[in-house]
Amino acid sequence: MDFLQPASWDEALAARAARPGAVPIAGGTDVMVELNFDRRRPEALLDLTRVAELTGWTTEGGKLRIGAGVTYADLTGERGGSGTGDLRGVLPGLAMAARTVGSPQIRNRGTIGGNLGAASPAGDCHPPLLAAGAQIELASVRGARMVDAQDFYTGVKRNALAPDELIAAIWITPPAGPEQFAKIGTRNAMVIAVLAFSLALHPDRGAVGTGIGSAAPTPVRAAEAEQFLAGALAADGLWESRLPLPAAVVTEFAARVSAAARPIDDVRGTAAYRRHALAVLARRTLSWAWQDYCGSGASRNGGSARCG
Repeated sequence: MDFLQPASWDEALAARAARPGAVPIAGGTDVMVELNFDRRRPEALLDLTRVAELTGWTTEGGKLRIGAGVTYADLTGERGGSGTGDLRGVLPGLAMAARTVGSPQIRNRGTIGGNLGAASPAGDCHPPLLAAGAQIELASVRGARMVDAQDFYTGVKRNALAPDELIAAIWITPPAGPEQFAKIGTRNAMVIAVLAFSLALHPDRGAVGTGIGSAAPTPVRAAEAEQFLAGALAADGLWESRLPLPAAVVTEFAARVSAAARPIDDVRGTAAYRRHALAVLARRTLSWAWQDYCGSGASRNGGSARCG
């Protein structure tokens, strides 16, 4: 097995074009497990850890550009991050999700680009990226292109990358309203999600974003639930009044979120359990997010589910 170690982004793209069979590696938290268990034996590894262009984040035209090499620890602020500002306050949903990934050692090594590249249905960063309406910047020696997050996942552990492309960055317009993320696992740490759900409110455009993980062959949005909730909030003038959410609206939203899932029975949980749990998480995250939107200052752990 060859080991390629470019020192710049241009060198990385050239190496990718010359050796499309080489597997990109940054933190190695997924790839090295597959190698150690002999589940994968690529012709070469393309080490991206020396490519400075993949680290940090910037703001351009009102959008955040997060380099593919940014680690989970950077996203959570555990080691200070690198770039402009603190992402926990700008993208709290993504920071919440990153905080649930593995151990501190894993979060120090694993990257958001690696999470995307693995394209696991249970990947923790996928739901908040979907809810926030992220775009993925893919690049090759032929140029760069943007792919909506919802179109990036093409199957179980498959993505929209061409053989000569690498993930350069993630672009997100920070939601104008609150974000929430919730995950169910067999324990609180070092666990693969049985189910994950993320919610983002976009009051500036009267929209709602959702993301579901570990309940379909790919991470998915609950599009009908989004449209229903956004329509209900607009019809009742709740975006402006910030009055309590009607119980019927919360219940119907949760039911539509659950209906968007396509879960299976596996060793971590049954399909029926996942559908039920997804409705519970949808109700909870909506209550937390709406409480934040009302500005009451109540916390997700101890606050009321109602505004006012």
